[in-house]
Order: sequence, then C-alpha cells, then structure tokens
Amino acid sequence: RLVDAGFVDTFRVFDESPERYSWWSQRSGARARNVGWRLDYFFVNAGFQSRISGAEIHADVMGSDHCPVSIEVA
Repeated sequence: RLVDAGFVDTFRVFDESPERYSWWSQRSGARARNVGWRLDYFFVNAGFQSRISGAEIHADVMGSDHCPVSIEVA
C-alpha cells in the first residue's frame, strides 16, 4: 500500500467524508444515487505534503464515468 510506504492521500488531508467518490458505474443510475468507488487519487511523499494547499473531487463535472480530481500546490 502507498500509505504504508509513507505516501499521503492528499484528498483525505482536507476531507475525511466517507462518501466522496470519483467513479460510478454507468448502470442503474449509480451516480445519481452516489453509489461509487474512489478510484482516482493524488499521492505525495510526506516531505511534499506541506506544499499541498487543497484537494478536490469534482463530482459535478459530467462526461465520463470518472470525474476530475485536483490538487493545489503552493
């Protein structure tokens, strides 16, 4: 696991909500019901973590079964 190797899940630094997903099956309206998985990540090493000033999952952006994820680097 990346976390066990010393990497940091940047999104979880800013948001610990359990139901934040970046992928939803296109079958049976999973996205509308927010039944998904979190498949898209930004991991950084612990030494770089202090440079991350924000992280977001853009669930409102449509066009794919995945949504964009982003980080802000200061």
